[in-house]
Amino acid sequence: MPSPAPSPVTHYENFPVASLLCPKPLRPAVAAIYHFARTADDIADEGEATASARLAELQRYREALTLACDSRPYPSDGAWFTIMAPLQQAIVRHALPTALLHDLLTAFERDIRHSEAGAIYARHDDLLDYARYSANPVGRLMLHLYGVRSEAAMQQSDAICTALQLFNFWQDISVDVARGRYYLPEDLSSAHGVDARTPLQAAAAHRAALLDTLLARARSLMLQGAPLPHAVARVAGSKAAWELRLVMQGGLRIGEKTAQLGADAFRTRPRIGALDGVRMLLRSLQRPG
Repeated sequence: MPSPAPSPVTHYENFPVASLLCPKPLRPAVAAIYHFARTADDIADEGEATASARLAELQRYREALTLACDSRPYPSDGAWFTIMAPLQQAIVRHALPTALLHDLLTAFERDIRHSEAGAIYARHDDLLDYARYSANPVGRLMLHLYGVRSEAAMQQSDAICTALQLFNFWQDISVDVARGRYYLPEDLSSAHGVDARTPLQAAAAHRAALLDTLLARARSLMLQGAPLPHAVARVAGSKAAWELRLVMQGGLRIGEKTAQLGADAFRTRPRIGALDGVRMLLRSLQRPG
């Protein structure tokens, strides 16, 4: 799953790459997936390229992914060789479901188009659909690597990853709005008297009430995934389960810190410090609740 960080999904920071808690045989595959996703993120979000140029580059990246999914060895002179060759090895060795990798690229493409149009999401459910492509594939890929394949586990993973995506959105409201990126859903924003494009024009009480509603929904989703570490522990061991609990607690803590800001979360981002890390570590020893 995407891991807690100042921007856990958008930039894949603290993705469990080669973590000591990750089973050693899986570390190359996890690292390959991370580098694939991070490079796609850079194409979509870094530099000064136009939206059309970013989309064209992502299309070329998708073509390279398609080549990496082929049974023939990835050509040494192929584009993004250092990214795609290790990814191909992971795909072959672990029989990765490659549609999930394509889904991640779909999310980046959707985000570029959404931002270029200055669009807003009409409903909160539309954000959940976006997370289906932007966040949930990472969790499902990790479960695949761990050998956890039940439908119940997949649904719990989706709930956790969607929650992480939402917590990321709500900690970044001030940054995203300033950049012309609008993730506040119109249905809930309007219900609280807030304009999704200009939230700072709303009364502080209205902003705080909207934030409470958004964070409550994210927390509810996270708690739906609470049984998953136990399923992971049975198949992949206690270290993998502990890593997952740390990820979950990171998301929950970000939500708490965002909630503490209240209406000011629309002006500034929460800060996660060393003491928060200790808190997350201690909480990860317990079942989320």
